[in-house]
Amino acid sequence: MSKETSFNVVTRTMLDEWLKTVPEKPAAAEDIYRGVFDKLSIKMRLTVFTIEGDNPLNWHMKTIRHSGFITRVLNLNKIFADCRIGEFKDRAYMEQAVIPRLKDVLARQQPALELVKTKLLGVKLGYDRILLPQKNTDRPEWIISSSYAQFLLNPPARNEKLDVADETIVQLLIEGATAKEIAATLGISHRTVEHRLERMKERFGARNTVHLVAMLIGTHIDRAIPD
Repeated sequence: MSKETSFNVVTRTMLDEWLKTVPEKPAAAEDIYRGVFDKLSIKMRLTVFTIEGDNPLNWHMKTIRHSGFITRVLNLNKIFADCRIGEFKDRAYMEQAVIPRLKDVLARQQPALELVKTKLLGVKLGYDRILLPQKNTDRPEWIISSSYAQFLLNPPARNEKLDVADETIVQLLIEGATAKEIAATLGISHRTVEHRLERMKERFGARNTVHLVAMLIGTHIDRAIPD
């Protein structure tokens, strides 16, 4: 089995091709991404935004390569179907996580590489992203966007607060401890740990312990993501 190409290699390859272009002879977007098309892993997505007019809502988004990342939380390939930005299902996501960055690289005609933490249809997500604008003596006609998924977290069914004992149990779970090990560490019975976990799963609407931990991690990440 061949080794998966890292996102760093993908971005460096596209940057190398972008650096070879000159504003006096504007390149096609395909000239930049052609060399990485077959190297994109299932967690990577490749999109080209076509710049039409001054209103970003009229710019067109076309997926060149869909992600193969499978999740039951969101159907990402359906959500990111080809469309104008103004037709995208989550306007807030576009206005907060996409449009400002597109306008910035468009004005500067310089690439941007960043870690994005945001929300899409109420679900917390994080991904690495590179934006590459066409070099042009006038305004760029396209911007390439390639991303690498880091996390996708469904929000809890209810916004509950944990007491100190529950927070300690969750922290030990994150560290890899079993229920029996948690009980021994805290000096309580195994049944008490199990009871508290079941109660937390019920309160947060989690299907199982792994789902519970993912939700609780998501609530901490959410503190750094504006509504």
